[in-house]
Amino acid sequence: MVKYGLMCGMAAALTVLSGRLACLRAAHNNELRASAGTNTVRINARQSVRGQILDIHGNPLVEAGLSGIAAWQRSEMVANRDRDAESRDGLNVVLTLDAGLQNIVKGELAAGMAKHSPISASCIMVRPGTGEILAMSTLPNFDPTQPGHSSTNAMGNRVISEAEEPGSAFKIVVATAALNEHLVSLNDVLDPENRQFGFPGCVLHVHEPLGQLTVENIITKSSGIGKTKIGVLLGNEKLHEYIEKFGFGTPTGISLPGEVGGTMPPIERWSKVSITQIPLGHGLTVTPLQMAMAMSAIANKGLLMRPMLVDRLEDPNGRIMVKYKPQPVRQVATPETIREMVTALKTVVTPEGTGVQAGLEHYTIAGETGTAQKVEHGQYVHKYLSSFIGFFPADNPELCISVVMAEPRDGYYGGLVAAPVFHAIAERAANYLNLKPDIEPKP
Repeated sequence: MVKYGLMCGMAAALTVLSGRLACLRAAHNNELRASAGTNTVRINARQSVRGQILDIHGNPLVEAGLSGIAAWQRSEMVANRDRDAESRDGLNVVLTLDAGLQNIVKGELAAGMAKHSPISASCIMVRPGTGEILAMSTLPNFDPTQPGHSSTNAMGNRVISEAEEPGSAFKIVVATAALNEHLVSLNDVLDPENRQFGFPGCVLHVHEPLGQLTVENIITKSSGIGKTKIGVLLGNEKLHEYIEKFGFGTPTGISLPGEVGGTMPPIERWSKVSITQIPLGHGLTVTPLQMAMAMSAIANKGLLMRPMLVDRLEDPNGRIMVKYKPQPVRQVATPETIREMVTALKTVVTPEGTGVQAGLEHYTIAGETGTAQKVEHGQYVHKYLSSFIGFFPADNPELCISVVMAEPRDGYYGGLVAAPVFHAIAERAANYLNLKPDIEPKP
């Protein structure tokens, strides 16, 4: 495994994620910054100097009020010149990103872009047990040396900066909550009401009748009416509680600037039909990273982790100065509930499920498809967000992978558009990491 390393001395620490620059220094400035002696002043050329520049002892080095390169060129040392302080190099950042996995993700994401021509695509690869981000990519990207040649939309990291309604992928939250509260079991049968379900204030319709469905079948086939009925059983308070438990509505805390927390209306602002909309992934917005971490919590026996992008800080000689540890956030459900969810999520990639094209020959996949209708100017439009999020090996997960495509062509269901890209990434990643198969080869 090849880790990405960053040199962080004179200027801000910069990491290239899918061709875009993201500043890590803001989160780790105290550890990364260099200190200067009496003969050298180090200033970030993009940073305004509004106060005094101090040495490691807190003594002022240059005049205040200058900025960037100007401060480097024109500042005079203050009178305290007889006091020498030894300069110190800054530290180097070693990221959790793996160069080989990053290359795999970017290549397969580009192939998916070429096939379905979405306006954008993104992928995140997480180690569920630790929250380590092993790969993160969004396309289209841009050349950071020529930012003027790209659109503004291409410059953001959509994984953390763009929040959309999750659509049907949100069923993992609703189903986990109901199972954990013992309101349903996987074998309970719910009637899909012959393609429509009436609730005070709304009537829900489905495209095709699915017949009587167990709760497991509802997950397998992504039944909209089934998800709504489970949500109604939960009620507003419990549904809201589990949405917050899974981390939606607040930023994940990843060490990157520009992260948004999505939108989750306060429960007192829910309408009487919110309980039928939110289980379908409507009425709230989430980022791809939030969804990936929620699925990783299911892969991690119900323990939600904070996403981890920085592995350690090293001095110029390679000595580890700071080693970061995985940070658990909270337990979202019991291990017993999670085992039931994993059982159900395995069926999604069977021939009866919506994500069969995500399946692998040598590994058991547990995952979920997502198809969300986009909102523009407060109205639903015929544009879609297609996704597949899954982990493997299902009973002892090593990787959780999320693939999201915005406004694809030639199909828009997550199982048809995003699942094949997941399959390609997962297959190559398993070979690259030499993961032990959990499916015996056929004779």
